[in-house]
Amino acid sequence: MERPERPVGNRALSPFGTTIFAEMSALAVRTGAINLGQGFPDIDGPPEMLDAAVAAIRGGRNQYPPGPGVPELLEAIAAHQARFYGIPVDPRSEVLVTAGATEAIAAVILGMCEPGDEVVTFEPYYDSYAATIALAGATRRTSVLRFPDFAVDEASLRAAFSSRTRLVLLNTPHNPTGKVFTREELELVCELAREHDAWVVTDEVYEHITFGDAEHIPVAGLPGMWDRTVTISSAGKTFSATGWKVGWIVGPAVAVAAARSAKQFLTFVASGPFQPAVATALGLGDEVYAELSGSLERKRDLLCEGLAAAGLPIAVPSGTYFVIADAAALGATDALTFCRELAERAGVVGIPVSVFHDDREAARTLVRFAFCKRDEVLGEAVARLASLKG
Repeated sequence: MERPERPVGNRALSPFGTTIFAEMSALAVRTGAINLGQGFPDIDGPPEMLDAAVAAIRGGRNQYPPGPGVPELLEAIAAHQARFYGIPVDPRSEVLVTAGATEAIAAVILGMCEPGDEVVTFEPYYDSYAATIALAGATRRTSVLRFPDFAVDEASLRAAFSSRTRLVLLNTPHNPTGKVFTREELELVCELAREHDAWVVTDEVYEHITFGDAEHIPVAGLPGMWDRTVTISSAGKTFSATGWKVGWIVGPAVAVAAARSAKQFLTFVASGPFQPAVATALGLGDEVYAELSGSLERKRDLLCEGLAAAGLPIAVPSGTYFVIADAAALGATDALTFCRELAERAGVVGIPVSVFHDDREAARTLVRFAFCKRDEVLGEAVARLASLKG
């Protein structure tokens, strides 16, 4: 008796296909369009960090680093949490270095979730969230953040929790919306996590990219939350080194150990000579961090003004380096189709927000643009988009 044919791939991943970032970046290359889709800067990070990486390579630090991370980076991450947030951390047991934040997310979810568990997250969500939850055999439960203010809907969020909730996966500042969660919103999340005995996993990779009066508040620093919070961040966004893939997990030793149990079978270790360089960067002066947010705030304003001039309604972001616009004003009825055609029509690439949603209708015509580019690149992109208005 012949067995029924089975697909080669893991069926848990079949709904996700090729990541939208790969598709749109390839489209930008093929058409020569300006890539405001994938969120990577077109400048390098602090020279002190770059020099430290070269020194580490020349100094022979090119073999496997220790599993948890090199000691100076573990200590620098702990010092960072104390310096910026007043959160004491034991670098030996409460910190784990990962191959970027994406691996950190995977390690936490795979290390802490089992089939039958549920993970609550907000949508739109970073695309790896949904895929990793599926790989863990867990179930995704979502609450929608709606354009243009992306405020938390308390009734929707409460409805997403159940007796099977294992984790709440929270991204603040939030990609793709640019939202910075308020203290009141975070306290609601914490209240529900305590009520349902769930862990809060916070993706804080944009922690140093906030604008105006917006304040990044780490959940781990809220009263009573250290013992049920896992914090994730990375050097890629803060220090414009996305290709280095140096991220980290901070939290109670039991949670870090659970993540390490999965991480050791993912990359084992990574980014050997870049780890001491990131340790150097984390210790740089406050002016380095201030220049990052100040520079990006100016770029945000440049792109937002250009999008508005092109006739696009926008949600002005309080953090990250993304802005969301409603392309319906330019006749779009489907953001994915619009973005695929935009490269040819205007020589600009954006990302359809609907791909980050379960409720696709909530973002049917929304497009995310990245402004972490040189001013002249943003200026040219704005001019091209303005040509669509006529």
